[in-house]
Amino acid sequence: MVSNRRDDLLDAAIAVIGEQGVRALTHRAVDSVAGLPAGSTSNYFRTKDALLDGVVERMPVRERANWNAVAARAAPTGRAELVAAVQDFVRDMAGRHRVLVLARHAILIEAAQQPRLRELLAATGQGVSDWFTNWMRTAGSRAPERDAPIVMNHVTGLVLHQLAIPDPSFGALGQVAALIEILLEEK
Repeated sequence: MVSNRRDDLLDAAIAVIGEQGVRALTHRAVDSVAGLPAGSTSNYFRTKDALLDGVVERMPVRERANWNAVAARAAPTGRAELVAAVQDFVRDMAGRHRVLVLARHAILIEAAQQPRLRELLAATGQGVSDWFTNWMRTAGSRAPERDAPIVMNHVTGLVLHQLAIPDPSFGALGQVAALIEILLEEK
């Protein structure tokens, strides 16, 4: 992924939100995290709203890169492979990509009060749904458009719970296998 100053600033903003929450998001905080002189962020994003809009547009780019990394390690064509790939994805989201996921959740909460953010999130969220629906289809789902959101929403809850109340064994990963088995059962 080629980096540029704007993306670096947005990544720093994501880090601020993911580590400290939306209230901590200021131009100065982003400058500090990015290691840039004061005023750098405001050269690209004049207002906090513009910065939030940029974050909402940048998050799916980073999430897609994370998804592609998992997909490069696994191309599920059946239940067992799909379970392993989704569990791998969940571990990544609750582990090394936790700040991005926490930022996503903070932005989702912010969107409850800001319709503008809600509209941006809805537009960018469709791509994630499409990627996962294809995996469900390839793994043998007879109703991938129905099944993908069920698994995705369950995974979202598992990851959020793991981030809020960490379980060192992350025992809930077995739920992924059970849910996928149920959805992909022969009818």
